[in-house]
Amino acid sequence: MKRREFVSTPLLGTAMSASSALAQETPRYEMVLKGGHVIDLANQINRQMDVALLDGKVARVDRNIPDSAGKKSINVAGYYVTPGLIDLHICCYYTRLDLTPSVIADHHCLPSGVTTCCDGGTAGADSFEDFKKIVDRSKMRILSFLNIAAPGAQSSGAEQDPAQFKVQLAVDTARKYPNLIVGFKTGHYGGTFSEARLPWASVDAVVEAGRQTRLPVLADFTPMPPQGTFPATSYREFLLEKMRPGDIVTHCLADRYPFLTQDGKLNPDVTKARARGVMFDLGHAAGSFSLRRVTPAIQHGFIPDSISADLFSDTPYTVGINLANVMSKLLCMGVPFEEIIRRTTVSPAQMIHRPELGNLSVGSTADIAVLEIVKGKFAYLGSGGGKIVGNQKIQCVMTMFGGRILYDHPYGLSLPLWQEIPKDSRYWADTTRQKF
Repeated sequence: MKRREFVSTPLLGTAMSASSALAQETPRYEMVLKGGHVIDLANQINRQMDVALLDGKVARVDRNIPDSAGKKSINVAGYYVTPGLIDLHICCYYTRLDLTPSVIADHHCLPSGVTTCCDGGTAGADSFEDFKKIVDRSKMRILSFLNIAAPGAQSSGAEQDPAQFKVQLAVDTARKYPNLIVGFKTGHYGGTFSEARLPWASVDAVVEAGRQTRLPVLADFTPMPPQGTFPATSYREFLLEKMRPGDIVTHCLADRYPFLTQDGKLNPDVTKARARGVMFDLGHAAGSFSLRRVTPAIQHGFIPDSISADLFSDTPYTVGINLANVMSKLLCMGVPFEEIIRRTTVSPAQMIHRPELGNLSVGSTADIAVLEIVKGKFAYLGSGGGKIVGNQKIQCVMTMFGGRILYDHPYGLSLPLWQEIPKDSRYWADTTRQKF
């Protein structure tokens, strides 16, 4: 594993004194992750460091924390240690069959190192209280971009009905749950326009909710040609006039967006939008990652500000995605690993106004991903057909949420061989044999 090292050389006496002091430490942390390559871009760390945890929080990030300083020490040498990953766009309202078919976040996110995900508008104001039941029992952190359509992303077409775009109700719900609702979502609006279905009705409503609460918008938009007296709803107007600084364009590399010019270069409007603070989210999903268009965009230096999977019920088996898979695709397309980590940690944390996430600062919640880059031959599928073949894969080997290990595969880094478990441990207690 290639590491970037930033090493200062202290005076010999100082180094010896520090080493002696460290060697004498008694256990004062619950756990120490030893020898990993820490990438914490919020704190400009990209080198081998140890991480100590106490009371579910990061207690220390330092070189050469001794094993004896922790009640438990886990050797993570040869792996990358990053803040818990953030998937900015996922569909996880799995108990409502009349909504966009969803996944169980815990099952698909934790094995990818994801400790925080944002539901991308599956729930609206009318359904949020029910959706919150899932949030409350999840093992990880679920946040919400509240759909501007009050029922949520219903298959019955609530997102197509301006009568369901209830701005005040959305605003009131967001103010009631400021710890859970990070913004508002609009999507899938199109079709035939009329005085009752104005072309920009959905976008205008969601932006107004964002304006009143000072929260960002997650916008899924389809440019439409002119219809009668209604002019076209253009990508340019969407980017440069409708979206505010901090608002987020999701599915940003989908075919419906003209992010490339006819000669294959990056659309200047994208550059202008970025300059005025508009953000771009990947939102891979099943149909928003066509390799024939994504590849030249990345070659021209366009990397989304956040890398998200937009998981829903069929994506794990149709295009084989979870967030680690999406990250691997971009790695094999030439995006530097450091930039991939940036766009799955500190950048999405900033986009959703959660600066306490996406970092390993002392005192922050100990949400941690331990990752490796596996070498081999791997195929990655694009939307609508086609694949790329790469020689590396990002794989999560441990996920911690609030200092608790919730995923530890395929190596069981935190566990001893069964024969080596101390004989006075609960492991050896006979709790299953019936007594007669």
